[in-house]
Amino acid sequence: MKSNSIKHLLFALSLLCFAATGLAQTASVKGKISLSTGTNADNVSVTIKNTQIGTVTDTDGNYEIKNLKPGNYVLRVSLVGFSSKEKNITLQAGSEIVENFELASGSEQLAEVTIENGKTNKFARKESVVVSKMPLKNLENPQVYTTISGELLKEQVVTNIDDALKNAPGLSQLWVSTGRGGDGSGYYSLRGFAVQPTMVNGLPGLTNSSLDPQNIERIEVIKGPSGTLFGSSLISYGGLININTKRPYNHFGGEISYISGSYGLNRLTADVNVPLDSEHKMNFRLNSSLHKEDSFQDAGFRKSFFVAPSLSFEANDRLSFLVNAEILNWESTNPTMLFFDRNAPLRVHDMNQFRYDNKKSYTSNQLTLETPSYNLQGQMFYKLSSKWTSQTVLSRSSQKSQGYYSYLYEGSQFLPITEGVTFARYFNYQNSTGQTTDIQQNFIGDFKIGQLRNRIVAGLDYFNRTQTDNSSGYVQNGFVYVGNSLDQFNAMLGITDPTQFVDDSGDLTKAGSDALLEGAPINISKSKQDVYSVYASDVLNITPALSAMVSGRIDRFFNYIDAHQDNPQAQTTFSPKFGLVYQPILDKVSVFANYMDGFTNTAPSSDRINGVNRPVVFDPEHAKQFEIGTKVNLMGDKITASLSYFDIRVTDAVYSTLEADPDPNDNIPGDLINHQDGAQKNRGFEADVQANPIEGLNLVFGYSYVDSRLTQGDADFVGNRPESAGPRNLVNFWASYKFRGKLDGFGIGFGGNYADKNRIMNRNYAGTFTLPSYTVLNSSLFYTKDRFTLTLKVDNIANKDTYDGWSTVHPRNMRSVLGGLTYKF
Repeated sequence: MKSNSIKHLLFALSLLCFAATGLAQTASVKGKISLSTGTNADNVSVTIKNTQIGTVTDTDGNYEIKNLKPGNYVLRVSLVGFSSKEKNITLQAGSEIVENFELASGSEQLAEVTIENGKTNKFARKESVVVSKMPLKNLENPQVYTTISGELLKEQVVTNIDDALKNAPGLSQLWVSTGRGGDGSGYYSLRGFAVQPTMVNGLPGLTNSSLDPQNIERIEVIKGPSGTLFGSSLISYGGLININTKRPYNHFGGEISYISGSYGLNRLTADVNVPLDSEHKMNFRLNSSLHKEDSFQDAGFRKSFFVAPSLSFEANDRLSFLVNAEILNWESTNPTMLFFDRNAPLRVHDMNQFRYDNKKSYTSNQLTLETPSYNLQGQMFYKLSSKWTSQTVLSRSSQKSQGYYSYLYEGSQFLPITEGVTFARYFNYQNSTGQTTDIQQNFIGDFKIGQLRNRIVAGLDYFNRTQTDNSSGYVQNGFVYVGNSLDQFNAMLGITDPTQFVDDSGDLTKAGSDALLEGAPINISKSKQDVYSVYASDVLNITPALSAMVSGRIDRFFNYIDAHQDNPQAQTTFSPKFGLVYQPILDKVSVFANYMDGFTNTAPSSDRINGVNRPVVFDPEHAKQFEIGTKVNLMGDKITASLSYFDIRVTDAVYSTLEADPDPNDNIPGDLINHQDGAQKNRGFEADVQANPIEGLNLVFGYSYVDSRLTQGDADFVGNRPESAGPRNLVNFWASYKFRGKLDGFGIGFGGNYADKNRIMNRNYAGTFTLPSYTVLNSSLFYTKDRFTLTLKVDNIANKDTYDGWSTVHPRNMRSVLGGLTYKF
């Protein structure tokens, strides 16, 4: 026994000696990475060049690579948005060397720089260069913006852009995407003004359909009139919605996901990244999705194919390129929208009186719209010096609408029933195309004058937009009845047999619709806009805690009423912006104030007086915002928040009024008069909070209150809340928890949205129609094991009837259950 024990001991000692000898023959390298922007160097890639050996830095920027064989190596350090660095190192047996690096902001900096300070508060990714067109911390920026991270969208199993935007405080949907040419994607209310998601990576990116979320790295909802840096053509006085797309990285990886769910949902997505050279300086990434989904209504569907390739190339430490594209082929039925008559007193004033059955679509799957689109962007970054970087950008997008579009407009005047509401169906054949081109040249500097730090962007911008419409005119296709007196409606149609009663007298077949369209005229129109801009913005650090932002933009706007006109109408507009930030606790708490300007270059129009058109030219409209608030970043990024009060005043707003015809027997329509003395006042409060109070628990909370009033303009609206203002109070909330210990790998999420009642019709003559308030709750359950993730999601748990609208009623989705499987490689 004792002999065996001695043998075992000797054997163990020999193994230890062998291991110690082996370890003595290896070496290691470690160090610390810092970034010129001052942000934490988290998740920086540190690799041994031409090998698969490497690591990433921790939240403090530290790294270590162990067990390297002695020899000569090239150590490469890289992070998207910063110039890579390489260094030759020599390792001796048993040695441990220290190599520290500082990465300078360089390639891709205006497209991608977002550093996540720590991995715990995963939804609080607040740093962005798109908002200010320069690297600037959230606490240093006097403007408010909300970031919706790709991680949050994955956890919520988001399959459409509308659900993604429910995570932004103060943002509510007005219209779902119609697919109609010129409409673009859906409309949303932001600080009381209508806005669309029209920006991709801070550049124009338009579509005539909804957007696919597969290529979204994060969404930035930038608040307030932002004309100084983003112009006027594609944003609103309430702000803008910018989509930041996924970028290539320097190693092989990706994931494949399949989601299936209620109403025939089937969705397959792929995300693959591949280095194209041995040095990993050229990298390619491809995102794609295939989507098919039916409606919860009696008819309706959408199907789409989306592909988004992107390529990055680092020519050297000074020069790099980024090219990305998004190509979307979309086909769907158009959504159910019921328009109330704007020129007659309302017959119903809320959903209880209206008695609409939201399962009714009043369309058919034979009548569809195709809306193919593409968006192409190319960017070149060149480091002019240690203080200056040049960014050159070319962006091109195209949108098309082709197919059948219909809408329901209140037509009780045509069928004068005494109860319920009658709608006339109008439809046409869409055949329209649109293109945008944008060219930008930006110079970004970070330098000191004396002891004062200046961070500046100066740029030139050319924007062109053309729209060609060869659609048919609208024709009527029957009537739709909503109410409890169906017999009265059918009697109007000449149907007296109760077994034959209908609530829809239209022909919804493709053949029947084509027959109705045979005699419809074809509209031929083409419009064009050119905008030439110059802008500059400087952030001046008076002290480390006190900074001031001064910005300005000059736009020269050309509008072609006819694309072949030689002498377009021209306008020149100046837009200023000022901001102050004081940090009483540096990098933790800031207090800010801003004055911002937005503007609209309104195209020329014409008055119609006694049947004669007289051209009229408008001055630019302006919206001016004053805002104060505070931002915090506490407990090592565990709590990030912004609280603000804003006041927006619009002046010189353009509107038109239709004057009554004084002589009804002369066959001359009433006079149409344009005015430019409208005014509006919007003010409110917003709160945006992300927190990680304990390990594994992440919280997102948002609240907004908007008081909006038209103070001057059309007498039918003056004194009322504008119909584009959306609900007065909005709340969004999401909480998720990832378990540890025996339940490691499991996670649960829960949250939802509250919206106050919404006056979608609010006029002095027609009256008011109010959508009810609602609370919609959602939940998700997920489990991750090795490379696989299983997800279960339930939306609208209580199966609430909810609606949105903008002088319209549109039913939102009912309860749905989704299941997903993701494989990551």
